[in-house]
Amino acid sequence: MTAQDAAGAATGQRSALSLVLRPIQGRLVFATILAATGTMLALVPLAGIAHVARLAWEHADTPMHPGSIFRGALVSLLAGVLLMLAGELLAHMADNRLTRDLRIEAARRLAQVPLGWFGARASGEVKQALQDDMATLHALSAHFCTAAGRAVGAIAFCALYLYASDWRMAAIASVPFVGFFLFLRHAMRASGANMQDFVARMGRINSAAVEFTTGVPVLKTFGGTRRVHAGYTAAVDGFAQAFTEFTRPLVASMAHAHAMIAPVTVLGVVLASGGLFIAWGWITPLDVLPFALLAPGACAPVLLLHTLLHDLQAAHGAAQRVRALLGIPLLDQAVPDRRQRPDGHAIRFEDVSFEYGTGHRALSGISFALEPGTVTALVGPSGAGKSTLARMLLRFSDPTGGRVLLGGVDLRNIDSAELYRHVGFVLQDVRLIRASVFDNIALGRPSASPQEVERAARAAHIHERILALPRGYDSVVGEDALFSGGEMQRVSIARAVLLDAPVLVLDEATASADAESEAAIQDALSRFARGRTVLVIAHRLDSVMHADRILVLDGGEIVEQGRHAGLLARGGLYARLWRQGRYDELVASDTGVEGSPSC
Repeated sequence: MTAQDAAGAATGQRSALSLVLRPIQGRLVFATILAATGTMLALVPLAGIAHVARLAWEHADTPMHPGSIFRGALVSLLAGVLLMLAGELLAHMADNRLTRDLRIEAARRLAQVPLGWFGARASGEVKQALQDDMATLHALSAHFCTAAGRAVGAIAFCALYLYASDWRMAAIASVPFVGFFLFLRHAMRASGANMQDFVARMGRINSAAVEFTTGVPVLKTFGGTRRVHAGYTAAVDGFAQAFTEFTRPLVASMAHAHAMIAPVTVLGVVLASGGLFIAWGWITPLDVLPFALLAPGACAPVLLLHTLLHDLQAAHGAAQRVRALLGIPLLDQAVPDRRQRPDGHAIRFEDVSFEYGTGHRALSGISFALEPGTVTALVGPSGAGKSTLARMLLRFSDPTGGRVLLGGVDLRNIDSAELYRHVGFVLQDVRLIRASVFDNIALGRPSASPQEVERAARAAHIHERILALPRGYDSVVGEDALFSGGEMQRVSIARAVLLDAPVLVLDEATASADAESEAAIQDALSRFARGRTVLVIAHRLDSVMHADRILVLDGGEIVEQGRHAGLLARGGLYARLWRQGRYDELVASDTGVEGSPSC
């Protein structure tokens, strides 16, 4: 990365952070000013102590009345505390508004993004932005600004008061702080010289760890563990060397920097210089007192400010990820006055095309209709576009060309809740939320009664398994409800049964099930699919041989369509796939469509 690239990245980080904080920026600035002013007022009593001591020394034979000084110092201290509390309250109120708005906006956008967006990302990415990064921004808005304000206020008060008292002593007392920043700058430069090698070695050890852990079964089988052990060991040794080279100059310079700014160091510099100045007759012993009180006290605020600025880098990254989450491209939402209700549940794809963001064309010119009460199967080689096409009906994504109609209405003009009342689905990749089994089944109909949920579970052949759980339907998935892949699929079927949608999309619903579960799933889907409009994605051709129509996809286009017998007689791609799968030997009885009724 060039210096220009690095500058551009830093600018992007700052802009992301400023954009996130923009709604509360004014409040945070005011809270920072309150915290800084309050800290300066709270330090006034230290100046009062020095002033009283000076009066006592200069007017030892004169009665003194320091009460007014003490009262003024006390008022200043109380005012300072109140201002700091006001700053903290204002910052927390601003943070509460920011966090609330960010979470609501993130939830709103996640509810409107294409469902396929979730499949392309690990749940950890979303969790980091919604939880971890929001917590980082909370620490920034609620605590960083006021803490920085207090640190700056303390440093500013000490500098102003001491330079006003005696600029020569103040200049000498500043020498340790200047040394701190010089050592700090040297530490950053020294570690930066080895940063590239450090990052590269870290990447190698991560790759070696993944290769070792994921490939253990294969490596043990073929006797390759010694080679991978050696590779992992070499990666660990290389990382240890790079880490040492990275940290050695950093640790040494940081140790010197912190030694320079230690309170005892600053106090020693103040007392030594003060002693010389007294000996030369430039100042009196009492002139040293403010420096002995305030100069060492500035060490902690300087260290705090350095730590806060270092932690600010994490906030930059968090702001970028939150901004990325809030910038997710949304599905086109129907304007309320343009929303339409479908007339019936006939499905029609009209010249549908789809391109991924990379420019890869997944579908091209797809047109067909799903007549009510019929079963249509999508088959074809891997990567032909079957799942992409079927999930258009679920609005996992919208076509980049053409349109999909439900009941004569473009899906983009149908409210999402209305769409999923018409279209149910059972997909290969089943997701259960961390909630009770009852809530998982009733996810689409939270108002469903226990009797309705139980009937749906019975229809999906999962009722008996749920009763065997420690708390039955109240058992929580992931805690005391652990399901196999086939059992999770049947819970998913129970959801679809409860919704009772007239259109059903099945995407290889039995792919992850064992033989026993597959039979139960097939039976459940066969009963449930009767009388519905079914679109099924099939991997096994023998499971769709009785479909009303079979669409054969290849390269994102429909290359053949018809019924099983006609496609075999045509001798095209379908017939070739049938022969390659040796389905003539496998077909012993009419098993029906995969996850759909016999037709």
